[in-house]
Amino acid sequence: MTFQDPSFILFTILIIFLQFLAATTSLCRTFCNNIPINYPFAIDDGCGAPQFRHMLNCSATDLFFLTPSGSYKIQTIDYNKKTVVIFDPSMSTCSILQPHHDFIMTEIQSVTIPPSPDTVFVLMNCSIDSPVLNHYRSLCFNFSGHSCDELYSSCTSFKLFHILSNATPPCCFTTYDTVKFMSMNILDCTHYTSVYNVDSLKGVGPLDWLYGIKLSYNLPDLGCERCAKSGGTCGFDVETQGFLCICSTTTNATRDCGNK
Repeated sequence: MTFQDPSFILFTILIIFLQFLAATTSLCRTFCNNIPINYPFAIDDGCGAPQFRHMLNCSATDLFFLTPSGSYKIQTIDYNKKTVVIFDPSMSTCSILQPHHDFIMTEIQSVTIPPSPDTVFVLMNCSIDSPVLNHYRSLCFNFSGHSCDELYSSCTSFKLFHILSNATPPCCFTTYDTVKFMSMNILDCTHYTSVYNVDSLKGVGPLDWLYGIKLSYNLPDLGCERCAKSGGTCGFDVETQGFLCICSTTTNATRDCGNK
């Protein structure tokens, strides 16, 4: 094989292309389909903040939030309000009834990105022996004047509870802390759903509620703004988890890319 051999030239081009591909794919991706991926989140290891490492997964069609209980489709990320709205495919809604399913987060997730205060978990078709109707009944609260009867009579899927019991089975409007510390089996409620932006749902019927879980996060500034202004991308060392300003595929800085 000589330098003029077409096969050698093709081989050389292929090597250069693979090196270029490796370089371009090692940088942090900024989009998953139509959802922007900005700090503190990332879908590539070493990008974003280490507290949110391995929390997101990007498929060919959707972006998912990963917890020990499953993968939850991310509907929106609001970087100004620092909120993420996810949807549990296993929970019941007005249009579909599904068996109960525990929503479980890791301890880190419960601290760094817990469900927001304006997210309500609705425990439905609870037995009269349910802890939230007895010893822990203080965990249930009035949700913008809404009632169990309204919920069961408004939604097509929830009407089944009325029919089977020939009455209005107990339900409970509660917070994430309740389902965090007690499983659905312990709570003794057959189904659950979750609703967000509840502060604006007074006088709004269940058919028009926003079903899903809104997560809220907060993170102290570790130098990302300075890094971004210098043209870098915020990330971290995958071994030490210390902050890194990614300046290129081959160059990192501990603060910014001003001298790179």
